[in-house]
Amino acid sequence: MLPRVIVLSLLPLALMAVLAAVFGYFYWDATVTWTREALDAWPLLSSFWGWIGRWFSGDVTAALAPVIVVVAATPLIVVVSLLLVAGLMAPALTRLVGDRRFASLEQKKGASFIGSVARSLGLTLLALVALVVSMPLWLIPPLVLILPPLIWGWLTYRVMSFDALAEHATAEERTTLLRIHRLPLLGIGILCGYLGAAPSIVWASGVLFAAAFFVLVPLAIWIYTLVFAFSALWFSHYCLDALAQLRAQRATSVVGPADSPAVIEAAPLRIPGEAP
Repeated sequence: MLPRVIVLSLLPLALMAVLAAVFGYFYWDATVTWTREALDAWPLLSSFWGWIGRWFSGDVTAALAPVIVVVAATPLIVVVSLLLVAGLMAPALTRLVGDRRFASLEQKKGASFIGSVARSLGLTLLALVALVVSMPLWLIPPLVLILPPLIWGWLTYRVMSFDALAEHATAEERTTLLRIHRLPLLGIGILCGYLGAAPSIVWASGVLFAAAFFVLVPLAIWIYTLVFAFSALWFSHYCLDALAQLRAQRATSVVGPADSPAVIEAAPLRIPGEAP
């Protein structure tokens, strides 16, 4: 609820407005004209347009073409905006948590920005393939409520835990933490996956109630961005706390005598928030 986080959550709406304005200024007339010509040239629909024309006065395709362009362009603009904001928000929120709660935690920069982006794209592709492959199972009523959040939860856990530790942890520390805290992090990811399904209800309402489409869809996007911000902050708090505990435990580990090779015996790690 910090003003900085709320401003970041509004970025997709601002980017959507800018992208829509640019698209409308440069491509609107040409796209509407092409869509109308495509509708008129489609033989399978010519009889349908004639039947519709009996019920409505005026050119049906001329009125329908702008609506089709808007419906087709909106998801593309939304996806581009969310991808841009996701790339900006996650590092900013991790820095916010680090500055406010873990100011003394050394940043060892164990992952590069390019590597993080490449890894995120690869994992997203795997998640999309898993969603497509599992679609036939969605016809079984319980699984439609389990499989998509589980897949998105896995993706959220893999991507956000990596990004939360990218600046502060070394590659070895990150691997150790993700192995030790795999189940709690997966649980957080699944819960965030269920939270991410909430905006789709508003989105569906916008499709159902066409008159409120331009109000409900931006509202759904803003809620989705808030869920994304909440998820990024949750992973940042958990992962940085776990990293601080790991380093503290290693710093107090037993070291062998000076005349023999040092042997580090790490104390058992506990889950952040768990009683010592």
